[in-house]
Amino acid sequence: MEINWKKNTILFITGQALSLFGSMVVQYAILWHITLKTQSGTMMTLFTVVGFLPMFFISPFGGVWADRFNRKYLINIADGAIALASLIVALLIMMGYTHFAILLACAAVRSFGQGVQTPAVGAFIPQIIPKEYLTKVNGIYSSIQSMCMFTAPMIAGVLMTFTPLETLFLLDVVTAAIGISILLFFVKVPVMEKTEEQEKKGIDYFHDLREGLRYIRKHGFVLGMITFSALFSFFAAPAALLTPLQITRNFGADVWRLTAIEIAFSVGMMAGGLLIAAWGGFKNKVHTIMFSCFFFGLAAIGLGLTPNFWIYLGIMGAAGIVMPMFNTPTMVLLQTTVESGFMGRVFSVFTMVGSAIMPAAMLIFGPLADTININFLLIGSGVTMALLVIPFMRLRPPPTEAENP
Repeated sequence: MEINWKKNTILFITGQALSLFGSMVVQYAILWHITLKTQSGTMMTLFTVVGFLPMFFISPFGGVWADRFNRKYLINIADGAIALASLIVALLIMMGYTHFAILLACAAVRSFGQGVQTPAVGAFIPQIIPKEYLTKVNGIYSSIQSMCMFTAPMIAGVLMTFTPLETLFLLDVVTAAIGISILLFFVKVPVMEKTEEQEKKGIDYFHDLREGLRYIRKHGFVLGMITFSALFSFFAAPAALLTPLQITRNFGADVWRLTAIEIAFSVGMMAGGLLIAAWGGFKNKVHTIMFSCFFFGLAAIGLGLTPNFWIYLGIMGAAGIVMPMFNTPTMVLLQTTVESGFMGRVFSVFTMVGSAIMPAAMLIFGPLADTININFLLIGSGVTMALLVIPFMRLRPPPTEAENP
């Protein structure tokens, strides 16, 4: 049994990493193409809204599907839809259609796919991995994702420099096909009993949605974690989404600079993922999350203050180190606190809130970036994140889950 779950985990992570790598190459290509061609905060806002808003609308249904149907198939369907969108865009570019609207439409389709895939993956991981290994596996998975983030911008930078844009989209199609094949043919997971029961009863989607929302309202810790994550995402938006524009304005419109900051952040995240996998964080995982929020706030302040690009890279790497210390304990606390039958819906709300917060933040910060120096936006948001830990420090998981390994 132990060999089986380890084999499933290795295969699942391998397939998802390959698919993620191709998707990130395309994501960087779209983002950088728009950034370098327009240098507009408003266009960055439009890209963010198009890239997140569809996820907001589809993720509640994605969560219901994740609780009712085979999660393995849902993940593959979402991956396939994203790959199909990349293939269509590649063909259109080859035919001479290069309008920004095509790239924005592709970003929207990718957002729909992620809205289905994210809650399914979040619910699928505890289905194949024993509870006592969740922190370690999530930490390792975070490092592998960071490794993809490390290599993807380099590959994207090289391909954007020496090959046509459509090459990047075709790469996404190939990696998605490999990832789908691995999960479909080699990862063996029994269908959850509750999924079969719900299918027979024919419970409607909106009933399931209401039940999921009622479950979150009744569990104060889960509601508190989602609220805190939403606030963190809102104030992290300038550091997460405006730094490419800040680099272009402050240091120069060079692809290698945009590549460098992504690599620095990814290397930091890779190191942070390995650290959290080996260390496990503080005994109280909430303290680990709060520490990472505070430190990320300080890093955002540093990004707004430094005039030196190489120091900027160092701060970006330090910010990357603490991100797995936020994401991994958050995922583990939700995976070990939420009942299995509600896992998909809780993660769908988690995804929905996150997908709504970023566009909402960019609707404010994006236009402000065209009138206010981005350095000031980073400093202000960083101070807010550092102070955000004070009201949420008292969050506590339920007693039966307070001592997760």
